[in-house]
Parts: sequence; C-alpha cells; structure tokens
Amino acid sequence: MAEAEVAGETKAEGGPEAERCPKVRCPLGDFPFVAEHPLEPPEEWAALRAEGCPVPELTLRSSGEPVRVLTRYADVHTMLSDPRFPRDRSEAGPDGTGTGERHQRWRRLVAQTLTAKRVAALRPRIVAIAHDLVDTMEAGPQPADLWAGFAYPFPARVVGALLGVPEQDWGRFSYWSGALFGQDRYGEQETRTARHDLATYLGEHLARKRREPGDDLLSKLIEITDAADRRLPEAVFVQIMQGLMHAGHETTSSVIGKLVPVLLDDRSRWQRLLDDRSLIRPAVEELLRFDVNRGPGMPRYLTEDMELGGEVIPKGSTTLSVVASANRDERMFSDPDALDLTRSPNRHLAFGAGAHSCIGQALARTELQVTLEILLERLPGLDLAVPSAELARREGVLTDSFEQVPVVW
Repeated sequence: MAEAEVAGETKAEGGPEAERCPKVRCPLGDFPFVAEHPLEPPEEWAALRAEGCPVPELTLRSSGEPVRVLTRYADVHTMLSDPRFPRDRSEAGPDGTGTGERHQRWRRLVAQTLTAKRVAALRPRIVAIAHDLVDTMEAGPQPADLWAGFAYPFPARVVGALLGVPEQDWGRFSYWSGALFGQDRYGEQETRTARHDLATYLGEHLARKRREPGDDLLSKLIEITDAADRRLPEAVFVQIMQGLMHAGHETTSSVIGKLVPVLLDDRSRWQRLLDDRSLIRPAVEELLRFDVNRGPGMPRYLTEDMELGGEVIPKGSTTLSVVASANRDERMFSDPDALDLTRSPNRHLAFGAGAHSCIGQALARTELQVTLEILLERLPGLDLAVPSAELARREGVLTDSFEQVPVVW
C-alpha cells in the first residue's frame, strides 16, 4: 500500500465509530513494553495495531504519567510530521512561535552545511576510522565486545571528524558524549562535571576554528553566519554542536549494536551479504525498518484537540510514537516480520518525517553502510559468541541497545 494511501486514513472525518471509542486505560500494561527475546518486538505492539482504539492511554513506566501511545504507521507518520505535535510544551509559545521556530532556524542552518556532498567527502575518513577500530579489535582477545570496541566509539569519532575536533581529543569527546546523553550510566556529579568540561572545550574549539578555519562543518557554519552578518553567540554554536553529538552518537551506536546481531542471528543473512555486497544499501534500509527499538521515544505535546486513529485526542496530551511498531505495520509493509534484504520500496520511519525528520540521515546511512562494508571485508567469519537470547538490554537509555555484544571471528 502506498504511503499516501495509509497517511490518508488519519484524515477521515469523525463519526459514530469515533464516538464509540471509549477513553479507557489500555489493559496491556505499562509502557514501554518488555519483549521476551532481545531481537524480537513486544507482542503488545501487534495487539495495539489491531485494537479498535489505536491511540490508547498507557502509563509511562518511568514516571507513572499517562501518555497516548501511537503504534500504527499512519498515526505515527502524522504525529512526526504535524506541527501540532511539538517536542516541548514551550515550542508553541504564547503566540504559536517561540523556541520551536528558533529550533527550525538552527535546523535549516545545519542543513545548509551537512549536505550529501559533505558526507561524501567525509566518507574516506569514516572508512579509515572503521578500519582503525577493527585493527584494535583484531589485536585484542576474543571474544571481543563489538559494542565497546566498535559500535559505541565509531559514531562519536565520526562526529568529532565532522566538527573538526583533533583526533587526539576523540577519546575525551566520546566520553563527554556518553556522560551527557547516557546519564543513567553516570553519577550526578560526574554528569555535571562532564557537561561543564564539554561546554568549555567546545567554546575553545569554536575560538580555534574562528582563528584557523578548516574544511569541516563547524568552520562552514561560522563562514555562513558571519558572511550573512548573522554572527551567532557562542552559546548557540555550543548548543548546535551538542545537538549534533547527541543525534549523531547515541542513536547510530544503538543501531550498529543491534544491526549486526540481527544479521548474525540467522547466519544465512550474513552469508548473503558476503556473497553479494551490492545488497548492503538495501540491507541497511531494511535493518533500520526491522529494528526493535523499545526505548520510550521522544515525547511530543498536542497543542490543540485533534482526531487521530478515529478518536479525538485532547489538547495538552503527552504523546509517544512507537516508530519501530509503525515500521512493522501490516497495512504498510508486506510480511513485515520478515527481514527482506532486497525490500523495495522501503518507506520506513526510522529517520522520522516532516519538519522533524533527521537532518543527519545521510551521515547515518553512510556510517551504517561503512560498518557493514568493513566488517564483511575484515571479519567475514564474524559470529556471536553467545546465543542472541542472552544479549542483555541496557536500561534507561532513550534509544535502546545492549550492555555487550560478544563476538568471535
């Protein structure tokens, strides 16, 4: 079914069916749900997609607060692309503008510099970073932890290269990123110190780039804003760099840490890519669709009453979209629970939709493609060192990942 046809389902006028839909708490338990197997989706996702009321009010496990949870493709697509679902209550502002408008201006600014051409030019550096990490893994003992040895440091180093951070500082850069955006893993004082140290470093790095610009994204941002007589305050540049670190590190690390186990869980998948490297690009898209991210997701706040899923959702509701469930929606994808490395078209929502779609998706796709290219080339015998059912989920992170991914080759 075409995306436009699915999305159109959410625009139907309300009627008796909508009136009959009771506003009751869903009996399926607290959210997010827990799956029996680390590589399989929770059973509740399919149940919610099939329910007569697809926008149930659940209880957020971490806080006990009520949230409206969206699991169908059409509803999730609407939520991700409709400006009436800002990421923060303050984004609408008293006059309908405010921080949301500023956020969009910054997004447009970064989009001017984080282009496909820039990503393509950075690709050899990304490949070199991947080779260096595999070199270190090969020199160490087996089993090795693919998470700690590759999935976690790889995107952090790429973001460092993108921003022109000197290679000798990549280690600190990666640590600060983890301390800020994986706060459940660090104490309050350590997180506070990391936040201060990172802000100080980024301010100094900005000053260096003003004195000695290079061929990096930060230097280009400085050039664009200065040339247009829109010189941004240091604090804004620091926020932009921190945003790129957050978006470019945690999420990509999480996907790499799960994409490889999914391929290795059925050895025929890995072997198929070994036999035909031309499948790497469609395989990345399918693995993004297939990802069973069970993190709570990013809350959004409805700014006016709105009909969704056949029910009028009241203004002020906190909503959460389960993108991974939408990517398994039978209304959109044929045989959605099968991993099809040749699936095309593949209109998954892993990078969002509309105004809030990921501006770094070209970079993320390149990193994921390079990950497979280098691992297939360097470690063709790669295999999980433990049964996939024993992979332990990291608790408390926004996106979802594993504590360790033990591998041998």
